Amino acid sequence: MSKTVDHEREKARLQRQMRAMTGGSPRMRRMSDLLMADHARWIRIPVGLLLILGGFAAILPIFGLWMLPIGLALLAVDLPILRPGVNAALIRGRRWIDGTSRRWRDRD
Repeated sequence: MSKTVDHEREKARLQRQMRAMTGGSPRMRRMSDLLMADHARWIRIPVGLLLILGGFAAILPIFGLWMLPIGLALLAVDLPILRPGVNAALIRGRRWIDGTSRRWRDRD
């Protein structure tokens, strides 16, 4: 398989993961769809960088570590080198959250 096909598969996987993470909230889904659109590259890269920088300022009240994975996910849309790692982290994170919520729900 060529590198272009691999990059496109990774990009499609990243978009599926982003859609799955925002599936419950129509407002978050709309914002995610706008940011993930191909024409939004000019806003996606600066927003991703600002989120990463904000994540490093986690000591301040508004900022937090939650900003790092979102920023990395936004940058991974345009930087193919980040996609495999970000995809793997998103999948593992979603599985962990699903397992944890299932254990909390079933503990009764």
